[in-house]
Amino acid sequence: MDEYKLHRHILCIDLKSFYASVECAERQLDPFKTPLVVADAGRGGGSIVLAVSPYLKSLGIPSRLRFYELPENIDMIVAKPRMSLYLEYSAKIIEVYLKFISEDDLYVYSVDEAFLDVTEYLSYYQMTDVELAKKILETIYNETKLFATVGIGPNMLISKLALDIESKKAPDFIARWTYEDIKKKLWPIEPLSEMWGIGYHMQKRLNRLGLVKIGDIANYSVLELKRQFGILGEELYYHTHGIDMSMIQHKHQVRSKSKSYGIGQTLFSDYYVPDVFQIIIEMVDDVSRRLRLSHKVAKTIHLGIAYSKEVGGGFSRQITLEQPTSSEKTIYETCLALFDKYYDKGTPIRRVHVSASNLQKAHVYQFSLFEDPERLLKEHNLFQTVDEMKFKYGRNAINRASTELETSTAKARNKMIGGHHA
Repeated sequence: MDEYKLHRHILCIDLKSFYASVECAERQLDPFKTPLVVADAGRGGGSIVLAVSPYLKSLGIPSRLRFYELPENIDMIVAKPRMSLYLEYSAKIIEVYLKFISEDDLYVYSVDEAFLDVTEYLSYYQMTDVELAKKILETIYNETKLFATVGIGPNMLISKLALDIESKKAPDFIARWTYEDIKKKLWPIEPLSEMWGIGYHMQKRLNRLGLVKIGDIANYSVLELKRQFGILGEELYYHTHGIDMSMIQHKHQVRSKSKSYGIGQTLFSDYYVPDVFQIIIEMVDDVSRRLRLSHKVAKTIHLGIAYSKEVGGGFSRQITLEQPTSSEKTIYETCLALFDKYYDKGTPIRRVHVSASNLQKAHVYQFSLFEDPERLLKEHNLFQTVDEMKFKYGRNAINRASTELETSTAKARNKMIGGHHA
């Protein structure tokens, strides 16, 4: 297994209680001493709490709950979400990273988490990876007054495990793991869902095989795991041994390869079925519109789902259609088919990506025997009219009625601020 081991110096940096810490920084308050929650109280007791301060976490208050579930015996500051402000802070943090490394060695995982490959920079700065990590955390605090934690490892997976399992509890918020730490620090962990990449549904299936601790998976038959779970089972086996061949630099190469139309969004709270379908249909609307405006049709439809950071993992799958299309109905139904096949039921979702590739000129389209040409023509004419209205009066001039739902993000995304209030 040694031949699969990377020996890089990867930092996985997470901003502690990001939204709540930004609100504390704006008020010049210490997040470790301030009872603050980020929530829109105006939406009623059922509204989702987006974040709680580290102080409230220390009292045992979870970061994900409804507003009515907050304890009434604590006098809290309730901060209304300001997503444009959080994105500004996120951009400032990225600027800090780019003071130390090249963009090619940075992978932004979410609005508050990123991977940095500092391998080629240690000799330049004449620092160890721990020393450089401390310097970066100090710079983040000096420039934004935000606290960050960091996991350090020889690959992306181990740095993430070090972050999730150890660094957040470390006095200096730093944890460094090597391959030798996997057996003593990762293998004893239970329940299985404590490991990044294992959702609740998969945990139940693994438990039925008698696998209770991470070490049980590591010592199980890789062939049997592959038989039970497909390629995900094989990947899980190697992950329990700390093996991960992902390279930050490769992620940039994959992203820039082929021409496609796509849209992705990191959600500002966990989504579940059926609310996530609202996000998918809105993204399909956007992709389909871009296909029509460019007079293109697509033969390959891709859906990517990333689970909540606490769970990790997700899926990225695509289907190549018999005939190319720009139909919203066809693209949406294809995305739903992918979702139904690969989604780990009950797992919280934090990122959705929809794209269309394998593009062709629209005039080469041929109807299949199973399509209704008259319906497709009516749909095309309808959405062409919608496109013209959006072009003339703005992208929010006309939308689906469902964009009025609380779970919708279309209007906010159309205003380029990522949701909630500016």
